[in-house]
Amino acid sequence: MLGQVEAADLVKEFRTFKRKEGLWGAVRDLFSREYTTLRAVDGISFQIEPGEMVGYIGPNGAGKSTSVKMLTGILVPTSGVVRANGHVPYRERMAYTQSIGVVFGQRTQLWWDIAVVESFRLLKRIYNVSDADYASRMARFDEILEINRYLNQPVRKLSLGERMRCDMAAALIHNPPLLFLDEPTIGLDLLAKENIRLFLKEVNRDYGTTVLLTTHDLSDIEELCKRLMIIDRGRILFDGPLDELKRLLWRQTQIKLELKDASQGAAMEQFSLPGVEKVRLDDVTYRLSFDREEQTSGDVIRHAVGVAEIRDIFIEPESIEQIVKRIYTGSTISELQRR
Repeated sequence: MLGQVEAADLVKEFRTFKRKEGLWGAVRDLFSREYTTLRAVDGISFQIEPGEMVGYIGPNGAGKSTSVKMLTGILVPTSGVVRANGHVPYRERMAYTQSIGVVFGQRTQLWWDIAVVESFRLLKRIYNVSDADYASRMARFDEILEINRYLNQPVRKLSLGERMRCDMAAALIHNPPLLFLDEPTIGLDLLAKENIRLFLKEVNRDYGTTVLLTTHDLSDIEELCKRLMIIDRGRILFDGPLDELKRLLWRQTQIKLELKDASQGAAMEQFSLPGVEKVRLDDVTYRLSFDREEQTSGDVIRHAVGVAEIRDIFIEPESIEQIVKRIYTGSTISELQRR
C-alpha cells in the first residue's frame, strides 16, 4: 500500500577487522586478519500507516541512520523483512525511488554549480512530472517556502536555510506518498524552522504524505508528530503516542517562584527540602525541580512560602527534551523495557 512502511525483525550487521598498529602490523594484516561483527540494528519491528507523521529519535550510534538507510534501499538488511510503498526497497530500487522523497540535512540533492531552477527541471524529467503538475507544485512551494527568489541562483550561493527550503521542494516535486527526513531543520534559524514545519503540515494534510522524521531538535517532534519511536543500541525502546511517553516518564516537576523583591533572596537561600534542586535564575526568580514520587507540589510550595515572601508561582511540567535526555543517559531505560 502506498505510504505504508513495514519492518519485521530487521537486523543489520557490519563485519570489520581490527587493524594492527605500525608498519609491521599493516603488513601482517595483509595475510591474517581478526574480524569482529557489529550489530547496528538488532531485530526491530514496526509499522507506519499511510498519512502518519512519525518521529524517530535516538542517541548517536543508536542505529537510526542505519535503519533509515535500509528503509530507503541504500543498505541491504542482514536479515528480516522490510516493505515500503508495496516494494522491497533494496530489490526494487528503480521503482521504489520513484515513490519516495528523501531530505538529508547535511547533504543536498541539488546540483551544486547550476541554478536551482535547472535542478528542478532535471528532477521534473527524471520523475516524469507533467507540465501542469510541475507548475502547480512550484506555485504551492513558493506560496509557503518563498523559493522563487532563489530559482536563478546557483546552489553554492544559497545560505543553509535557503538551500533546505529548495531541498524540501525538490524532494516533493513528484508528490511522493512517503517522505524520509533526516535532520531537516539542522542549523536553521527560528523563522526558517517554522516555515519548514508549516510546509510539512500542509503537505501531510493536503496530500496525505507519510513522513518519517529523524531529528535531534525535539521541538520538531512536538510540532509535527503524534507518534514517537525511540531506538537505542539497535533496539526499539518505545513506540507509541508522544503523550503516552510523557505519561510514563513525566516524573520531574519544576516550580518557578517570583519573589516579592530582591531582599527576599537571602531568605530563599535558606530553603532546603530532600530531593528538591534549587536554582537561582536572577535576583527575584528561583526554579525548584523535584521528583513527583518524592515530593508533592503542595509540600514544596508550602515550604517555600514559609521561608520567603513570594509574588507569583508557576508550575512547569518537564519538557520532552528533559525526558528524552534521561532516556539517553540510561536512567529510564528499565522503565521503558518493563512496559
